[in-house]
Amino acid sequence: METADRGVGLAAQAYATLKHAIITHELPPGTRLSVPMLAERLGVSRSPAREAIARITHEGLAHFEPNRGAVVANVDSTSLAEIYEIREVLEGLAARLAATQITDTEIAELRSLIAEHAAAVEAGDVEQHYELDVRFHRRIHEIAGNATLTGQLERLQQQVRLAMYTTHRSPGGMPQALAEHRRIVDSLESRDSALAEAAGRSHISRLLRDLVAAQAAEAREQPEISEQGA
Repeated sequence: METADRGVGLAAQAYATLKHAIITHELPPGTRLSVPMLAERLGVSRSPAREAIARITHEGLAHFEPNRGAVVANVDSTSLAEIYEIREVLEGLAARLAATQITDTEIAELRSLIAEHAAAVEAGDVEQHYELDVRFHRRIHEIAGNATLTGQLERLQQQVRLAMYTTHRSPGGMPQALAEHRRIVDSLESRDSALAEAAGRSHISRLLRDLVAAQAAEAREQPEISEQGA
């Protein structure tokens, strides 16, 4: 039993280390994830390494390519926009479900996360902002009580984190996100499922609009960059 527990622990450790390396682009998109390489890198046997790669692939942080095996995924701006389109609907549904069963204790938990988030925004801490954003949404998913929905949103959220490490890391949007989170909690506290769904969807649709605007701005700047390089 002790050997089995140790194996589970090593697999979990390998997964956490691999995930962090991918999210932070220590292992950039396109990196091949071979089992021998990962086992050596993490100092584990091949079995935990293989399990870690399988879990990462299931979460959409890697995919399999012919003749290459598992490769770190590349979530570019176009892919991110598509993810937001799906996430808008699912986050709205999660908020709708959560509003029908949320407790006063759970409302207090969300308010506590909001307070932590406000401190991070005040300090301009982008890393903490992203961590608290994930925790906030994940807690709502849990309260919604739909395991299938939670699994789908978790997978999408991991892909968003992968993309956001190199895109839109300016602190400029942090206060707006915080204000939107407050509106979501207010709507949950009212136990109005329609209002909660609208608040959840509005938050993600705003992120999508910002992303589209950023894509348009990049497109306008591209000719100038090309001319300067000529």
